[in-house]
Amino acid sequence: MIKIYHNPKCSTSRKTVEFLTEHRLAFETILYLDTPASKADLQRMLKDMKMGVRELLRTKDAPYAELDLSNEKWSEEELLDFMVEHPILMNRPIVVTKKGTRLCRPLETILEVVDLPA
Repeated sequence: MIKIYHNPKCSTSRKTVEFLTEHRLAFETILYLDTPASKADLQRMLKDMKMGVRELLRTKDAPYAELDLSNEKWSEEELLDFMVEHPILMNRPIVVTKKGTRLCRPLETILEVVDLPA
């Protein structure tokens, strides 16, 4: 089963949902602002994406600047805690499949982890 960590206000996230729908791929939508990923889930996704926490942080939203998260004093563990507390800090959309996990920015990245029907 495909999972997408989705924010309906994000155009890239909406385009990813549209892509999955258009290709008739079954998927589960996780509205991560309502149901935040746990620290363990974030760690698992980051490991699967071979990505550091800072690469997944969304820098454009208010909490990033307010919390001074660009400051190198914050450890990866502390940054994860901030992402759990403020899920808007997680960049999106993240697609999880049996083939892997990807931050689908740009949208075409999804092709690395989904098999399109013939």
